[in-house]
Amino acid sequence: MGSTLLILMILLPLVAAGGVVLAPASRSRLVAMLSGVAGLVLAGMLLLVFQWERADAIQHSSSMEWLPKIGLSISLGVDGVSMLLIALTALLGPICVAASTTAITERVKTYYAWLLVLQAAMVGVFAARDLIFFYVCFEFTLIPMFVLINLYGSTNRAKAATRFFLYTFTGSVVALAGLIYVAWHHTQIGGGVAGAEASRWTFDISTLALSARTMSSSEQTLVMFAMLLGFAVKVPLFPFHTWLPLAHTEAPTAGSVLLAGVLLKLGTYGIYRFVLPFTPMAVVEYAPLLATLCIIGVIYGGLICWVQTDVKKLVAYSSVAHLGFCMLGMFSLNQTGISGSVVYMINHGLSTGALFLLIGMIYERYHTRSMRELGGLAAKMPVWATFMVFFAMASVGLPGLNGFVGEFMCLMGTFQASDGWATGSYGVTDASQAIASTPGELGPAFALVAGFGMIIAAIYLLYMVGKVVFGPLVEPGSHAEHGHGGTHAAGHGSVLPADLNTREILTLAPLAILCLVFGLFPSTMLDAIAPTSRAAAEVAQAGRNQLHADLQLRKKARPQAGEEGAIVPASEAKPAEPAAHPTEAKP
Repeated sequence: MGSTLLILMILLPLVAAGGVVLAPASRSRLVAMLSGVAGLVLAGMLLLVFQWERADAIQHSSSMEWLPKIGLSISLGVDGVSMLLIALTALLGPICVAASTTAITERVKTYYAWLLVLQAAMVGVFAARDLIFFYVCFEFTLIPMFVLINLYGSTNRAKAATRFFLYTFTGSVVALAGLIYVAWHHTQIGGGVAGAEASRWTFDISTLALSARTMSSSEQTLVMFAMLLGFAVKVPLFPFHTWLPLAHTEAPTAGSVLLAGVLLKLGTYGIYRFVLPFTPMAVVEYAPLLATLCIIGVIYGGLICWVQTDVKKLVAYSSVAHLGFCMLGMFSLNQTGISGSVVYMINHGLSTGALFLLIGMIYERYHTRSMRELGGLAAKMPVWATFMVFFAMASVGLPGLNGFVGEFMCLMGTFQASDGWATGSYGVTDASQAIASTPGELGPAFALVAGFGMIIAAIYLLYMVGKVVFGPLVEPGSHAEHGHGGTHAAGHGSVLPADLNTREILTLAPLAILCLVFGLFPSTMLDAIAPTSRAAAEVAQAGRNQLHADLQLRKKARPQAGEEGAIVPASEAKPAEPAAHPTEAKP
């Protein structure tokens, strides 16, 4: 049953997109909404039949041969992490359709058709168990988002769409090269590890994960950086973030919601699904460098937010900082940090997606996002102001709301990723007291610097709330002065009440409820992902052990002298012991 539900979640939006094209323009939104609601129901059923005690195992698998001679197939399946991300994608689908009711008034058939195609591609990414099918869905998400930004965005929509496409496509091509190298490596090692015949191509992700771990540390390093280039651009990880603020700012409201809620998670999911299990030795070796880039993104993104006057651009830059926290937890390589990273993926999609919805609602009314022209809106829009304060507090990480748990666990995982935590020198005498009780590469210094990012985030978000929500009422003098400058400006021709209407409240309410539930009862999500994050941490620890053993063999392989620094004559030099990987043996 589960495999059928998974297939339907991919096919239904595609069929509905065809229905949107064939239906009258006046029925386009209805068809899209029915498809979104049906997808949400399917996701709910899939959550119920999923066996969460076995969340680390691939469930509801199905496979269909595509090109069997070269090992291509369409394989689907989900584990705990992909199941949660599919549920988030299904939730945001009908919300985006509802949010577009008054924002999109022209080319509605094109808009909703591409929105549904994007929905199918995103679900396909998380459900794929075959490398090529994953990559096809991963790349295909670029086309609908390019169209949505280019046709329905703001004044600089063409520039934003082009930059978004070029950045992400270029990185993805390099990532594909790394992934194909792993598949080629599998044909070289034969069936000794993965249980397949030598010289037989396969793109099964689980099989390739086992084969990839047999690569030498230098091979893993090259493959890791190739994959990271593609996935880090998508996250985006500093310094590959420059496309994101412009794309967020120029995209229509639904585009920004899906970009923040799901599309950025394609990068974090790719790192979780491929980089960590495929190249654990390389990730362990370069964890300090990767963590440093994450921390730079946290601090840099926060400082950029301080000087923003455009509310939407401020929230866009905040995603750079927030996802820096998310990736920092993942690169801690322990269960605490990895669990926090997965929780952060979901929670960021809820709270930041809601902030973009709220900003879109303001833009429909005032056609401006400038904090110089808006202020004190609580006096005129108390319902909107209540939601704005609530979701801003969730993004800040207020205890009791969803943002706190993921942020805290990412920092705690970073702190625990040190030899001192494992040996008990930080006051941990019982290994059972700590989820991460193994040696690590980060530690308190990394956590301390990253912690300043939380303070910076609180400052810029609270400043935004204080300026826009509270204080004397400030409104722009003329709506016409602040339009998009195009025929597809959001809200043109629509009449909206001063405060939120019933449709807008119902759009925001599910997100607010989930933010509260996951904040007060974080165990509902943590228990669900515990087996998956534990398995990922065990792979990282195995990579750490393998790297240390590899380094010891390399050290022994060097010619030894009686004293350190002495030169051994060639006639006296003894043959070096063979290295773990012949390609790395030094003469």
